[in-house]
Amino acid sequence: MPSVEQNLKEIRAAIPDYKGRIIAVTKYVDENKMLEAYNAGLRDFGENKVQDALSKLENLPDEMVKNSIWHFIGHLQSNKVRKVVGKFDYIHSVDSLELAQKISNVAKEIGIIQNVLIEVNISEEKSKFGTSKIKTEEIFESLAMLDGIKIVGLMTMAPHTSDDVFLKKVFTELYDLMYNIKHKYQVELNELSMGMSSDYKIAVANGSTMIRLGQRLFR
Repeated sequence: MPSVEQNLKEIRAAIPDYKGRIIAVTKYVDENKMLEAYNAGLRDFGENKVQDALSKLENLPDEMVKNSIWHFIGHLQSNKVRKVVGKFDYIHSVDSLELAQKISNVAKEIGIIQNVLIEVNISEEKSKFGTSKIKTEEIFESLAMLDGIKIVGLMTMAPHTSDDVFLKKVFTELYDLMYNIKHKYQVELNELSMGMSSDYKIAVANGSTMIRLGQRLFR
């Protein structure tokens, strides 16, 4: 079994010009594997489940916790917002105005500005969370007015498919949506969280600044 360090070298070799974040998705790995990734040079870690994430944060070395960037990438239920805000540097999965309002309110209570990304269901799959492209543009102005959050970009999860042409379409549509929002509302959006273990190379080629890798990194 290859080491995390070897896998990371292969990933970087496959996308040599990539300047964005490689987020180690640690949903299925324990603290030892996370520490291995940290020692290999990774500083961005993404978790899907609130309780698992908080448990791991308690058990990891203080140095790693303090020197890493923590991303919440799973679906966030409104009753779990208070457990996530302030514990994670980025929340990737804001999929409604109501959720954004709750995050903003909690952030203001504890005196921080929470970085968030809007999750967009570009492929309009019923099994996936996220707003539609049209809805994202409709609610963006209201989202941008919430003073407890900072919208830094957009996120999507592409379908599980081997159709590279379709994947490129999904990623370019998210890129174009961000471009349209930036110019329509004159805001600064810089992050595109898109691309996972099976499609990260296509995502990077189409503008991703955050790729979320689990299986490819920890296999």
